[in-house]
Amino acid sequence: WTARGLTAGGVYGRIRALTLPTPGRFFLRDLTRHSVLFPLRARVHHADADTLGEQLRLVSIPAPPLGEAERGAWVLERFRAIGLADVRADEAGNVVGTWAADGADGAPVVVAAHLDTVFPAGTEVTPRHEGKRIYAPGITDNCRGLAGMLAIARVLAESGPAAQRPVVFAATVGEEGIGDLRGVKHLFRENSPLRQAAAFVALDGSGMRRIVHRAIGSRRLRVEVTGPGGHSWSDRGAANPIVALGAAAAEIGTLARPEPQRSALTVARMAGGSSVNAIPESAWMELDMRSEVADALARMEESVRGVLVRAVDEENGSRRMGTEPLRLKVTVIGDRPSGETPAGPPRVRAAMDITGSLGSPPELVGSSTDANVPMALGIPSIAMGVGGDSGGIHTLDEWYSNDGGALGVERGLLVVLVAAGA
Repeated sequence: WTARGLTAGGVYGRIRALTLPTPGRFFLRDLTRHSVLFPLRARVHHADADTLGEQLRLVSIPAPPLGEAERGAWVLERFRAIGLADVRADEAGNVVGTWAADGADGAPVVVAAHLDTVFPAGTEVTPRHEGKRIYAPGITDNCRGLAGMLAIARVLAESGPAAQRPVVFAATVGEEGIGDLRGVKHLFRENSPLRQAAAFVALDGSGMRRIVHRAIGSRRLRVEVTGPGGHSWSDRGAANPIVALGAAAAEIGTLARPEPQRSALTVARMAGGSSVNAIPESAWMELDMRSEVADALARMEESVRGVLVRAVDEENGSRRMGTEPLRLKVTVIGDRPSGETPAGPPRVRAAMDITGSLGSPPELVGSSTDANVPMALGIPSIAMGVGGDSGGIHTLDEWYSNDGGALGVERGLLVVLVAAGA
């Protein structure tokens, strides 16, 4: 510790000096007076190599979209080895375990990290070391979050600090892309006791500054247009699905977005047809709508659906008499709610103060994470990285560097302790 410069007069001295004068707010001074705190934080740094080792083990276990079971089974065994209680895999595939101090009986705090990656089955995931960087698809997103969660659970289980609330640790499925947050949606499904959670903390990726307190919601549509098709010459005049979708895409690109600084609308993919000398029988398109404002998604979707109906009607109106009309089908393939945890209340304020006390200026941001679901339900929720540096996220050249990694785990531990009423 002394060799790393983490002496009582260094990091801890800065933390001890920081207080908030406003009555009713969280005081870091109170947290640092706990006699158990220094040993807990020291344990995080002493175990830094073990945390990185678990991160490397995790990334070597593939977890493609809808295929997280093998990695989940490994995390389940780690939860048991750590000593968490009620360890299980639920119906959705989430892996859950609970830590509770003696006498803890309040509403639980949920700490989550997602198991899945964006990479398809068969992707090479063997880590490659180049200097301080470790390259592997998924090494940061989200093997860093999973490793950080395991490190925090281990410290709590081994050290047994006093806390008012139990902590439920959850390795979730389906956070990325087509997963559509299915794991965390299951955790907070109707009538789930977790709907009464006191707080939710998602550990996602690397870094020390960002604190996600705004949930960017999304609505994703798959549009399919089908028709009779035919030969490009002998069946000329038949309605063309690609022409209809092309016209719709062009108009969608000009739509005014509600709350333009907080919303986005993207025509993401389009395809159709079978031959250069044939009128297509079908064509499809996928769209992604995002916003931090809940009702903006509904307004964008209404506008998009209106454009689609008009484009198909116009193409049908120009078809040769006696030919079949085009048919339109719109399917919702993604639905992530929007929400916000205000920056003023203690949960976000404490995360900001802890981040600053560890030497990183906090940055409040919006993103789409597992925190979307509990945030939309009104549960105080944030998402944050777990230290270190990274790049190439969601690419085959994704990398992680463990500079400052232990500080990120320490930040996560302190935030969880505050939420748990330590």
